Amino acid sequence: MIFDTWLDMPTWGIFGSLALLFALSAFSIHWLSFGKPNRARAAGFVGVVPPFSGTIAVLFALLTGFLANEVWDRNRQADRAIFAERDALLSLHAISLATVSDMEDIRAAVQDYAETLINDEWPRMMEQQSSPKTGEALRTLLTKVSNPQIGVEAGTAAQSALLNIVLKLRAARYDRLALSGDQTDRTKWSAVVILALISQLAIGIVHLEKPQAQRASLAIFSVAVVITLGLVAMRERPFDGPVRFSPAPIQEALQIIRSG
Repeated sequence: MIFDTWLDMPTWGIFGSLALLFALSAFSIHWLSFGKPNRARAAGFVGVVPPFSGTIAVLFALLTGFLANEVWDRNRQADRAIFAERDALLSLHAISLATVSDMEDIRAAVQDYAETLINDEWPRMMEQQSSPKTGEALRTLLTKVSNPQIGVEAGTAAQSALLNIVLKLRAARYDRLALSGDQTDRTKWSAVVILALISQLAIGIVHLEKPQAQRASLAIFSVAVVITLGLVAMRERPFDGPVRFSPAPIQEALQIIRSG
């Protein structure tokens, strides 16, 4: 719930909340290390060797890498699905124009699908929903392409090509909708944030003798964590996050279809 609320924030909110969290934790660590009430107690931990903090930092880096790879892979799949739909729409339009028979009704069905996708389904994906109108437009397109009369007038080769493209279009749509509702397991985000906080603590422990060195180390590490996790969080959800995919490729295909 906390991570869902955080990921729903705009870009400034994502980075601001991360900066606040790690600034507060860094301040708390420094105060516990050198504040008058705690100085004598903290001095008992002097002597922890620097490689200790490096071990925890490596664990944090590995888990962050796995998390980032999952997020970026989801974005690559979303990008491929969008362009697969665009290519399928353009191919249907091109084949319908190249055949000797009149396929104006198929071109109209292709245009209707593209329009409902842009105007109805794309906004719904921000709520992880699909559009009944787009689904109906796809079924109508498949019905028209499956009409036996198409094979008689245009030939079985042309009809088979159209059917294959419509099936690819349907598969690309299913992939896009699945990705719009996909998200990283929240325990992974929890583990990354917890390890980052533990890494801060480890850095503080190995710098208990020099306050300025501790402040500098905590500041550098905290800035790196905020930037890294913020950039990953921005791409967590490809269709409803602060940085999301636009329907521009489908809009380009629709313009070509309308002009053709």
